[in-house]
Amino acid sequence: MAFTLPPLPYAVTALEPHIDSRTMEIHHGKHHNAYVTNLNNAVAGKPEENLSIEEICKNISKYPVAVRNNGGGHYNHSLFWAIMAPEAGGTPDGALGDAIKAAFGTFEEFKTKFAAAGVGRFGSGWAWLIKDASGKLAISSTPNQDNPLMDVAEVKGTPILGLDVWEHAYYLHYQNRRPDYITAWWNVVNWNEVAKRFAAK
Repeated sequence: MAFTLPPLPYAVTALEPHIDSRTMEIHHGKHHNAYVTNLNNAVAGKPEENLSIEEICKNISKYPVAVRNNGGGHYNHSLFWAIMAPEAGGTPDGALGDAIKAAFGTFEEFKTKFAAAGVGRFGSGWAWLIKDASGKLAISSTPNQDNPLMDVAEVKGTPILGLDVWEHAYYLHYQNRRPDYITAWWNVVNWNEVAKRFAAK
């Protein structure tokens, strides 16, 4: 198979009480796994079978909608699991902290603007913190399983932080209270991992 489901880097119970274990089981084991399976079916026997998921996303307009939806779902969720961790949260420091302050004024202002991008996304989608081509940070939001790497994105850049605001990410625990889910999610953001992605070329 060209693409595989990455294992969670922690136990399904590790992000409780902020994200419950049942949601993690379904979100990773069912939803993300389905994206991987459907993506592999969509690229089977085609040249894109040998491309990285990043290369596919960057040229997504060339591919059928099944590749866009499932390829985006695979890329987005792979990042999502990686930028969370138990006993995380807090405030980023170093180069990432400085860049956030330069772009948004304060960390609290950044959180407010990022949360607004997540709450304001109509229907299903994602909120993102991205690094643009000049190295500056920006906040964006995409519908469905699109992401800022895609050549169809309104705001393009390299995602370093992504928040899933599809209902399947939070509905079992938070029902329709998306703002409460976002508030709780800050407690599990792994800023060390986000900083590594910010520092990468």
